[in-house]
Amino acid sequence: MSLFVPHFDGTVLVREADAETVGRAPVTVRLLADSSATGGALSTQRVTLQPGADGALPHRHTRSAEMFFLLDGAADILTGEEVVTAGLGDLVVVPPGTPHAFAAVPGTGADLLIVLTPGVERFEYFRHLQRVRTGEATRESLLDVQERYDNHFLHSTAWQARRG
Repeated sequence: MSLFVPHFDGTVLVREADAETVGRAPVTVRLLADSSATGGALSTQRVTLQPGADGALPHRHTRSAEMFFLLDGAADILTGEEVVTAGLGDLVVVPPGTPHAFAAVPGTGADLLIVLTPGVERFEYFRHLQRVRTGEATRESLLDVQERYDNHFLHSTAWQARRG
């Protein structure tokens, strides 16, 4: 077991009004704290999904665990080859290397706090995703940045069976 000790000088405080917002309904991402702000301890964002909206397609991280905490609503979360439904107040933590994805349950919205630990610089990744959504970048361009953001896309039969 290795111990990672983050190094940063002061408390990180991000006010709601100061958080950068990327995207808009059906998927809104509030960028809260990136790895550089927390000495590598974590990266965190808040993702709000309209009913049935996809949050992230199946992928894995090689160096980080990902935590999903449901602030409101309900979300389907792929973890390995299982899809669980999490509701208000539920916590799901996916270990490094484990395939995962998330989406709002059909007919229900979801509001999630998501934390990657140890942190990875991810804010630019979410900005890149927004450029893909607006047509300024191609979906294929995400393949070029998989290693940089430790976000490796994959196919999941379980997710496809659940989400179609």
